[in-house]
Amino acid sequence: MAKTLVLTGGGTAGHVTPNLALIPLFQKEGWDVHYIGSYDGMERDLISRAEGVTYHAIDSGKLRRYRDLKNLSDPFHVIHGAFQAARIIAKLRPRVLFAKGGFVSVPAVFGAWIHRVPVVTHESDLTPGLANRLTLPMATTACATFPAAAEGFGKKGVWTGSPIRESLFSGSRQKGLQLCGFSDTGKPVLLIMGGSLGARAINEAVDESLPELLKSFRILHIRGAGGLNPDLSHTEGYAQFTYLHDELPDALAAADLVLSRAGANAIWEFCALGLPMLLIPLPLAASRGDQIKNAELFRSLGYAEILAQEEMTQDTLCRSLLDVWEKRDVIRAAQCPEDQRQGLMRLKREIEKAAKSV
Repeated sequence: MAKTLVLTGGGTAGHVTPNLALIPLFQKEGWDVHYIGSYDGMERDLISRAEGVTYHAIDSGKLRRYRDLKNLSDPFHVIHGAFQAARIIAKLRPRVLFAKGGFVSVPAVFGAWIHRVPVVTHESDLTPGLANRLTLPMATTACATFPAAAEGFGKKGVWTGSPIRESLFSGSRQKGLQLCGFSDTGKPVLLIMGGSLGARAINEAVDESLPELLKSFRILHIRGAGGLNPDLSHTEGYAQFTYLHDELPDALAAADLVLSRAGANAIWEFCALGLPMLLIPLPLAASRGDQIKNAELFRSLGYAEILAQEEMTQDTLCRSLLDVWEKRDVIRAAQCPEDQRQGLMRLKREIEKAAKSV
């Protein structure tokens, strides 16, 4: 077989960014890289920015944690997607498939499995998501960010750590400040990221708290699709964006602290950059509770502080951020950023190892 690698994963940025980190590493070594994703998921837009990657769209279901008539039809979409993926795999004959998670990865993994293509998966959170639980029987290797998650996968489990994008370390603080229209000196810069899902509650709380927050911070706010607030367009010390792609490393270099949801990939990236953070995990009503467990673990390690969404008010938000800023030196010392940068290469080695097994 040719040196062909197929990647899959989608639904949220956390299921795509590790793939974006892997792509240039394999391309440098002569691999032909393909991606299996959904027709209209955010992964299609993100992968379109990666040069030299062929995108293959398939049908896929969606995991909903609420009652919806579409839940009845979704299994048929997954089955249809599995046969689509199987045809793609049969044509490409890859050496290995890497699945980062999200529901689109389920039919892709099935397509690889029936053609006996080795499958490597990766779980970012402390507890496995549904997609990784469903695909575990078909996986050759199940990698994980956390040792406890790897142990939960049994003999297939391998601890690799988090695959952090090397491009994030190339940012320029000067360019990040210029992006926001901020001067070189002034109040610390607070970067706010609500994630691709769940940004609305954070955005609304920040808007309400903005006059008080601006007394202590300049704010770089990534609000997500449809989240821009035109009433704040000319607010001094405040810059808002829908998303940042190529400019994200510069934005991170400009940041002095972060307010974020608690997806494991994002948290590890902030740790690797030595950024103090306040985490607001998605509540149980909107998730399976994985972000709550992630946040609690990172707080126990001294890497971050937590504010529950249910307790988020103008007063608690401002006080919590000021508390993180006061503790910034202690938090940075605990994070040990140099230790967080090896996960990507460990994961790459596991993918290469699986590819050599056929």
